[in-house]
Amino acid sequence: MARLAQTAGLTDIQEEILATVRTFVDKEIIPHAQTLEHGDTYPADIVEGMKEMGLFGLTIPEEYGGLGESLLTYALVVEQIARGWMSVSGVINTHFIVAHMLKQHGTPEQKQKYLPRMATGEVRGSFSMSEPELGSDVAAIRTRAVKGESGYTINGQKMWLTNGGTSNLTAVLVKTDEGAEKPHQNLTTFLVEKPEGYGEVLPGLTIPGKIDKMGYKGVDTTEMVFDGFEIAADQILGGVSGQGFRHMMDGVEVGRVNVAARACGIAIRAFELAIDYAQQRKTFGKAIAEHQAIAFKLAEMATKVEAAHLMMVNAARLKDSGQRNDVEAGMAKLIASEYCAEVTQEAFRIHGGYGYSKEYEIERLMREAPFLLIGEGTSEIQKTIISRGLLREYQSRG
Repeated sequence: MARLAQTAGLTDIQEEILATVRTFVDKEIIPHAQTLEHGDTYPADIVEGMKEMGLFGLTIPEEYGGLGESLLTYALVVEQIARGWMSVSGVINTHFIVAHMLKQHGTPEQKQKYLPRMATGEVRGSFSMSEPELGSDVAAIRTRAVKGESGYTINGQKMWLTNGGTSNLTAVLVKTDEGAEKPHQNLTTFLVEKPEGYGEVLPGLTIPGKIDKMGYKGVDTTEMVFDGFEIAADQILGGVSGQGFRHMMDGVEVGRVNVAARACGIAIRAFELAIDYAQQRKTFGKAIAEHQAIAFKLAEMATKVEAAHLMMVNAARLKDSGQRNDVEAGMAKLIASEYCAEVTQEAFRIHGGYGYSKEYEIERLMREAPFLLIGEGTSEIQKTIISRGLLREYQSRG
């Protein structure tokens, strides 16, 4: 049989892109990931390498200087990058979501202003929905933008902003007064340009220091505090207020495919480490891979890797076709993140005591995998989305 997580029906260009990324991961990411992760160091050299390969513009249309590739291509690239180090995929994930939102919903002026520079990596995107007192209840957002004579004034606090300090364009979801009865219809997405760095980066806008995390090191996670921050009306995504919830949900939909791809990448790497170690480690006179207890673990791990990959590919292809994929993206994210945690833990057990040592890569994966259970919505949120979609599709006729 072929190696795990192969994708049928790819074009020659897709195959070439993936081969280039796979080589880059093997040579430039995996050998340095341990040192960078343990030092919580931003992977500046790796990011420059991704710029040179054009990965920041992978899905941006060619007319704006990008490669014009599909969500599937992007997801498969992310899978490979996460196989090397999940934090590196985090650097481009938020950028990709903002680029997608601009491509799909931005005004012609906004597209021309940002997409060419996003394609080169000169402008790097991040996005913010969460707040300290709310999680997935986006409609309960409190950060508010009040309209004045010359624009809007924003006050409030955002939370869990990936790439908050290293990005220079943030799509921020805030509350505006649209007079709508439904809370989600009173939300607007603003495109906030800011300098990189921490502290008060602009009058009325503060990016506090990095939040210390269990895993997902190297990439910065921050808060974003608005205190009388003034912004022009032409920085509203799409130019029309009150559409922010729809814009963000579109972004999150592709983001869930991305998280599924990251989970697949980590699971693939955990399996690779486990099957390699199991053939080298010997007990009772033979490699532990020859013991049925370990062989069965490897079989189950491989099956989960393959199943997650196939669901992720299906969700990406569905989105690329222009169809709604909220249920399929939720399913892919749910199963990929859960299977990733299970495969990583089995790889940890196969390593025995060595798995607990920071010298071994599996220790890092054990701290990274849990993030995917909560990023872009917990497993419980995915089940809510899936069940609602199923009830919509299978509505009782009785």
